[in-house]
Amino acid sequence: MNTRCFTVALLLAASGSVLAADSAVLTASPMGIWLIIFGVALLVAEAALPNYGVIGLGGIVLFVIGAIIMTNADVPEPLMIGLGLLSALLLAVLLIRALKTRPRHTVSGDAGLVGSVTPVTSLQAGNACHGWVHLQGEQWQVLSATPLQAGQTVRVVARKGLLLQVAAADAAPAGE
Repeated sequence: MNTRCFTVALLLAASGSVLAADSAVLTASPMGIWLIIFGVALLVAEAALPNYGVIGLGGIVLFVIGAIIMTNADVPEPLMIGLGLLSALLLAVLLIRALKTRPRHTVSGDAGLVGSVTPVTSLQAGNACHGWVHLQGEQWQVLSATPLQAGQTVRVVARKGLLLQVAAADAAPAGE
């Protein structure tokens, strides 16, 4: 869904409903109404855009300023405060959900392979330092500095093309 089109449609729908409303809303400050509508539109945009609260914070500020401007109207103050707090709570929930997705570790490429532990599935005939392992759903050819045995657990230390360099899993990893 295109967020810009949705925001424009929301603003047009809200402005149309304000113009069609009864005289109590029309006597309220038009600037306050527009600030509240624009603040709500920014909160809706915050839910669709990955910007970690910048637009949502602006939406809450505009909403509260619009509500303060409208204090001369017949809008109850507890309603304005409650809606402002509800908007802040919604923004906090969105920020927490966005930040939970951020610290993910790499699960593909060299970073996902190096350090992985897997058993040797088979050895190359005549050379005990070459073999095969099944890792991340693929069969990989492996090379070790020491002789390998079928079923032995090895740790991936490096990758060169389609060849993985491995060491025995009970040995200390490289760099320690």
